[in-house]
Amino acid sequence: MHAKWNLDIPLILALDVAGRPLEWLPWQDVVCLYVREQIAWTAGESVFTVHGGINQRTRQRSELELNSIIAVRGARAQMTECLTPHLTNRELFRRDRHTCLYCGDHFSTSDLTRDHVVPLALGGNDNWENVVSACKPCNQDKGCRTPETAQMPLLALPYAPSRIEYLVLANRRILVDQMAFLQAHTPRRSRGERWES
Repeated sequence: MHAKWNLDIPLILALDVAGRPLEWLPWQDVVCLYVREQIAWTAGESVFTVHGGINQRTRQRSELELNSIIAVRGARAQMTECLTPHLTNRELFRRDRHTCLYCGDHFSTSDLTRDHVVPLALGGNDNWENVVSACKPCNQDKGCRTPETAQMPLLALPYAPSRIEYLVLANRRILVDQMAFLQAHTPRRSRGERWES
């Protein structure tokens, strides 16, 4: 697959040299890594061609092929599996698959809220293990109560996604080869066995 326009290139999955997923990079950053010869190895089936300027002397247009998965020399995993990813509503709603964990219905992002299972006023924390996606009516009905007190049992328990699950949550346009790579490196204890990209 070759991208005629640079805007068609999705994010590139960057790894450390040991093959541990690190982050998503835009194609512009990846071009710099290629030019600086900081790519240790590549993987994946998707290859994109970036067209540069025309050399005044040779009249040749520069081209650079980018792989969808790259290993970067000198890169280190700053966020290992034991560290909890940053919590945002976008990733929370994606973790819960845009489902209200009280009524079970699916909603758009604008119709969902972050609900604290144990309310902050009752000593609850604002972390992955204490928040769920809730529609506005359910959140209002629950109010400042626990699910047990409100008689609104949770449909699933909240959990902190692994580093790899977080990478899946953070990118809306994951290529098939990138998803296969991430799934192959997902810890067995992971809750996200079936992801939707």
